[in-house]
Amino acid sequence: MKYTKLGSSELTVSRICMGCMGFGDPQAGQHHWTLREEESQAVIKQGLEAGINFFDTASAYQGGSSERFLGRALKDFTKREDVVVATKFMPRSADDMAAGVSAGEHIRRSLDASLEHLGMDYVDLYIYHMWDYQTSMEEVLAGLDSVVRAGKARYIGISNCYAWQLAQINALAGAEGFPRFVSVQGHYNLIFREEEREMVPLCRKDNIALTPYSALAAGRLSKRAGQSSERLKEDAYARSKYDKTHDQDQVIIDRVTQLADRLGVSMTEVSLAWLLTKVTSPVVGMTKPSHIEGAVKAVDLELSPEDIAWLEEPYLPHALVGLMAENKA
Repeated sequence: MKYTKLGSSELTVSRICMGCMGFGDPQAGQHHWTLREEESQAVIKQGLEAGINFFDTASAYQGGSSERFLGRALKDFTKREDVVVATKFMPRSADDMAAGVSAGEHIRRSLDASLEHLGMDYVDLYIYHMWDYQTSMEEVLAGLDSVVRAGKARYIGISNCYAWQLAQINALAGAEGFPRFVSVQGHYNLIFREEEREMVPLCRKDNIALTPYSALAAGRLSKRAGQSSERLKEDAYARSKYDKTHDQDQVIIDRVTQLADRLGVSMTEVSLAWLLTKVTSPVVGMTKPSHIEGAVKAVDLELSPEDIAWLEEPYLPHALVGLMAENKA
């Protein structure tokens, strides 16, 4: 495994981040394909043994059970100071706003709940899960500042935002003396490259870490024609993200297959090796030993400039999907 700094922070992270959305009680949230605790523990333990020290979860994942499973596994298998743990909070609900819960109070309550689930005193990275048009940037920043000052979060990150939103809120943070966002977690992979328009240049300029989700497009970039997975069969949300672009995406997936065969490696290795030339640490969902093995091997795979250009050449613009499609007032 190789390691790097997370943007402008002092956090040292593995080049692969283990995404924990696949862990949690299958009956506790929107997904039914997630791993139960014993299975989750085995995957987390193997990831640690492979050198992964960066773990990403969220309070919204399976009713908090993803956080619980991760926290208990890390307590059993490693030291707290040897890992970097990220979790996320959602915007206030309509009920919270009607009840007069302030943004600051919501952020503090959300983090306290996550810390209880994780069994930890602090998280290394606390992520603003999606843009909240009902709350001012000042209120969000003040709430995050309070949890950083309390020692409950070391740094803050953001997810599912536009480059102009990140630039604006970080400029305000700098002007007001609040913590800046050191990372951004967006939708980015070989068949969905819209982040390259503005977000990637912004992050390079301002030393903001890119830690994208959907690194393998819910498994599409790791499977040959005709192959599927339990998630793709059961998760309508994951399927719908690429339904409208299936044919144009398949051209690129076929090139991944051909290059993997030529190099004698897996499709996972090719897809992630490409992404690793662009970002700090992709968030990779792992529910099987083979997922970990492929992701870790990708760190050492060096693609030639010609290979990279060949993989990229067929790409066509995509409409925004998922949470980014919902990023509007």
